[in-house]
Amino acid sequence: MKTRTIGDVEVSAIGLGGMPMSIEGRPDEARSIATIHAALDLGVTLFDTADAYHLTATDVGHNESLIAKAIASWGGDASKVLVATKGGHLRPGDGSWTVDGRPEYLKRAAEASLARLGGDAIGLYQFHRPDPEVAYEDSVGAIRDLLDAGTIRMAGISNANPQQIRLAQEILGGRLVSVQNQFSPAFRSSEPELELCDELGIAFLPWSPLGGIRSAGSLGDRFAAFGRVAADRGLTPQVVCLAWELAKSPRVIPIPGASRPESITNSVQAAEVTLSAEELSMLDAA
Repeated sequence: MKTRTIGDVEVSAIGLGGMPMSIEGRPDEARSIATIHAALDLGVTLFDTADAYHLTATDVGHNESLIAKAIASWGGDASKVLVATKGGHLRPGDGSWTVDGRPEYLKRAAEASLARLGGDAIGLYQFHRPDPEVAYEDSVGAIRDLLDAGTIRMAGISNANPQQIRLAQEILGGRLVSVQNQFSPAFRSSEPELELCDELGIAFLPWSPLGGIRSAGSLGDRFAAFGRVAADRGLTPQVVCLAWELAKSPRVIPIPGASRPESITNSVQAAEVTLSAEELSMLDAA
């Protein structure tokens, strides 16, 4: 598969988002592990997770543990696999979400994530979501401390605006390697952040790149241009969507979620699709 870079690490151009395997409606463990193994077999080397990807208050970190188990049980060489996790966004267990950006909390959360993932350091750790009750520089300062301590190898942020990206880059001393924001045909408001990442040489990881778990299947119906290009190319609208995002910048690495081997098998095709200028213009206008 074609590759891109996060920091100085080469990863697959398409990653796998693990969230659907651990929240409401999640499949059994066997199918989830089969999905991760299928991704690995196809050359996927970037796996996105978070300690908040779980179902109840008693299984915090479910997705981190699941991904670690699947990678450990895969028969191939996993030395080039990068697991990116996040902290600072919590699910109390009742389906709601909350945030905690306190430095002391983020440091504890990172240590707990490292214990679940295994190894001597987390490959990429991202501050999941700003906490309005905590100064942003204090939260990112905790990520800097984790980086300096060697608990994490690379640092990123998520759900950030341009000002926060520049501030994080300053606090981290130029070591910010990734920004993970929502971006899809249905959610284009992160275009300024994508363009800034391209300018600064920072990886941009679109989350929900197909529009979310409930909407991905109807992407071609909701956005007719994607359906037309897909029909002309003999592809699915989802593959066309991911190829469109990849064409935005060499810094873009989509991380579509999957809970079935068939889904990730379909998604990775996008890394080999080159859309024409005419097709890109049509999709941009959709």
